[in-house]
Amino acid sequence: MIRAGVAVARRPGLWFTALRLVRRTTPSGWWRSRPFLPFPPRDYVRFRLLTQYGDAEHRWEPGDVVRYLTWCKSWEMSS
Repeated sequence: MIRAGVAVARRPGLWFTALRLVRRTTPSGWWRSRPFLPFPPRDYVRFRLLTQYGDAEHRWEPGDVVRYLTWCKSWEMSS
């Protein structure tokens, strides 16, 4: 996840899209339970990994995260 974060940090044009995605996928009241960080629900992440890689335990590929955010950005702009 750190490598994916670094890959996104290198692309300022995707920062706003990434922040919106974090806001949309982070459950309300995230600060009340460990690890006290705004992470999406584990089941959601496992589902995304399973549909992307066919393995819910696969690590996020930085290039795939950048491509996904680029797609999100272009999709939002076309809506």
